Amino acid sequence: MSEAQTRRRLGRSIGAVLAGFAVTAAVSLGTDAVLHGTGVFPPWGEPMSDTRFMLATVYRLVYTILGGYLTARLAPDRPMAHALTLGAVGLVVSTTGAVATWNRGPEFGPAWFPIMLVVTAIPFTWAGGKIYEDSHTAAHR
Repeated sequence: MSEAQTRRRLGRSIGAVLAGFAVTAAVSLGTDAVLHGTGVFPPWGEPMSDTRFMLATVYRLVYTILGGYLTARLAPDRPMAHALTLGAVGLVVSTTGAVATWNRGPEFGPAWFPIMLVVTAIPFTWAGGKIYEDSHTAAHR
């Protein structure tokens, strides 16, 4: 493989992970904004109930699977490795968020919320990669 091909493949790999991260973050924050704007969630900066944080957790997990799927789909090769790389990025970002907001007040939610995001980052991006691999394999039978 030529140096140009190697750089192109690396660029596509980085792009796949960045796309998965960007889509996951955008749809998560977009859903947050819609739910705050429609009154399902209280105004920004005000405490939310555990039930509402559970709702936020559920859609974030679905979006994390979507991000893993998208990353695997866009990967130039080894789709699962790319999905797991996204999971590792998510692990670092969610851990950073958990540390930054720990004991900062009720507006940042219950302690289980950031912990849940940390614990699920890799398994749920893996699930997205697995869904892609399974669908891709079935399509080529």
